[in-house]
Amino acid sequence: MENTKLTAKDFSSNLPVKWCPGCGDFAILNMIQKTLAGMGLPHEKYAVVSGIGCSSRFPYYVNTYGFHSIHGRAPAIATGLKLSNPDLSVWVITGDGDGLSIGGNHMLHAIRRNIGLKIVLFNNRIYALTKGQASPTTQPGTRTKTTPLGSIDYPFIPARFAVGLDCTFVARGIDTDIAGTSAILERAAGHNGTTFVEILQKCVPFSDKEFDPLKDPAAREDVLLRVAHGKPLVFGRDRNKGIAFRNFRPEIVEFSGKVPDEIAVYDETNAEMAYLISGFTQPELPLPVGVFRATRKPSFEELYYDQVKAVGDTRGHELETLLAGPDAWEIK
Repeated sequence: MENTKLTAKDFSSNLPVKWCPGCGDFAILNMIQKTLAGMGLPHEKYAVVSGIGCSSRFPYYVNTYGFHSIHGRAPAIATGLKLSNPDLSVWVITGDGDGLSIGGNHMLHAIRRNIGLKIVLFNNRIYALTKGQASPTTQPGTRTKTTPLGSIDYPFIPARFAVGLDCTFVARGIDTDIAGTSAILERAAGHNGTTFVEILQKCVPFSDKEFDPLKDPAAREDVLLRVAHGKPLVFGRDRNKGIAFRNFRPEIVEFSGKVPDEIAVYDETNAEMAYLISGFTQPELPLPVGVFRATRKPSFEELYYDQVKAVGDTRGHELETLLAGPDAWEIK
């Protein structure tokens, strides 16, 4: 294991950062720069790949190798990069539009393969770069440039999307929760296989206000559920509310004093529990943050290189030989 001593500042490209003042992307940039520094790898062992959108300017602002690719195709490009050089730490920076709309199919198959990508999806619930159209995560009733009477679409829940695909690491953070989201990114950095981290982040011009309840110090603990492996699902300003599952249905239980036995204890290795938790939405249930799923299975690149090693001498497997072999035929 390499241990190159770099700081977050070493991962700043010194290019002018062109996001709106107050944008949540600034905080995420700082957190990821600190995470990269903490991994102990030299600059040349990192690559950052993005698609199109405000979030996708990211490769310009980190001092690593990278690609600012085309709309929705970052997972495909990153897959080729990771497979050709599995020693790289490959980060995919995407948004709710880029990653779940035009890029949804590429995202789906990257997760299905469990290839070792660190996917960070910035979710501001809007198309921000193109000035405020509804995205796949825009909430019902939201008035946007393309839904002036209010959105009638059912939105994606990104974390549930990833859990449903059996992603081996799924988490959700918030741009203003520096300690919690930084801890998530640090765990994601060390995971073997696909990581999917959704970060809720405000867009000042278009979706700032809808995240206010999650960031108000006086109210946020009543609407946030901080999920932690091996800990009971307790929330509230006074830590007097918990989640119980009855017939696979979540219910809020209020209590005083000791946490009742009926309050569920979270298990991040349990796919069924992760699926239930990831689907919690406000106002019926608190919004979960933290690591929802963390499990281990061989990554795509491990399986690929094991297969190559098993084949050994590949002479005789050239394309021309295969095409002219006994399984080929001619159409006349």
